[in-house]
Amino acid sequence: MEMNSPAAIGALGALAQEHRLALFRLLVQTGEEGLPAGAIAEALDIPNSSLSFHLAHLTRAGLIQQRREGRSLIYSADYVAMNALVGFLMENCCGGEDCASTDASGTSTDQSERKSA
Repeated sequence: MEMNSPAAIGALGALAQEHRLALFRLLVQTGEEGLPAGAIAEALDIPNSSLSFHLAHLTRAGLIQQRREGRSLIYSADYVAMNALVGFLMENCCGGEDCASTDASGTSTDQSERKSA
């Protein structure tokens, strides 16, 4: 899947909401088997009417997929789209140079930059 700026903006916009971000993260953690809408609503404590809105938004953004199993709709993360988005964001990272790792405080953890006493 090729990611472009409009698609990336749509995907990031869809994730820029607390319930949708939690929903997407839950589906990523669940794996390819996905979850039925009722289990998602229960896990996230979201009313079904709100959940339907959020599921539709993430589906339109291309971040999740739905499939029918019997009478249930099963939702799962679209890992190809997720990886394309991350790849788009990281494209040409650090001008082609190796990027130094940083810890949570933003401090470089690159071994070559450590100073000895």
